[in-house]
Amino acid sequence: MINKEVTFIPLGTIDYQEAWNYQEQLFAETIAIKTDNRKLAFQEQKITPNYLLFCQHPHVYTLGKSGQESHLLLNEQSLRQHQAQFYKINRGGDITYHGPGQLVAYPILDLDNFFTDIHKYLRLLEEAVILTLADYGILAGRIAGLTGVWLDFEEQQNPRKICALGVKCSRWVTMHGLALNVNTDLSYFNHIIPCGIPDKAVTSMQQELKRLVVLAEVEEKLLYHFEQLFGATCHILSHEARY
Repeated sequence: MINKEVTFIPLGTIDYQEAWNYQEQLFAETIAIKTDNRKLAFQEQKITPNYLLFCQHPHVYTLGKSGQESHLLLNEQSLRQHQAQFYKINRGGDITYHGPGQLVAYPILDLDNFFTDIHKYLRLLEEAVILTLADYGILAGRIAGLTGVWLDFEEQQNPRKICALGVKCSRWVTMHGLALNVNTDLSYFNHIIPCGIPDKAVTSMQQELKRLVVLAEVEEKLLYHFEQLFGATCHILSHEARY
């Protein structure tokens, strides 16, 4: 039974650990449904849900399973001085930064409802960001061998990353996601080797456009492109309704 309905949950600004716990809860519930369905006749099986969370985080650095802790250039005291937290987490990828002015999207999707191809999934997440940036006149794309969304991705005279990706997928259920720099304080990237790539810069929509960008407007555009690319229909659930 295919379900392309997606529950969209805008979380606002939320502590990283709280958002991670919520993702884990939704992820585990979906996995449990899939596990139970294996024991049931087809007509008795339940459809699996899909979720899309949008949020911002207070200053935090997260290190993926394949990352090196040496790519964090701050010690515990320096982290406190910068009012930043640090977590080792269960997504792929290396180290990245989340903070105010950055749009973070966490899709918890059962890819059995869409397509069972993790590379296609990553490329569609990137494409949703590329199309969103195009709405603002920002030409963005991909660099071979690197995940995420980049500017100056063709000639690469000054390639710079504007969106990082890192996901986990188990039994075709996803979690974690993408982080798009909208009005992000880019100085926080000076304290890491972003995504473990020492020779490429990081940028934001604000830096490229030379103005503040309305984050709610970016959310609306990104949600639209997500729906179009995934053939999904999103229904909003308020932050408060989940309690």
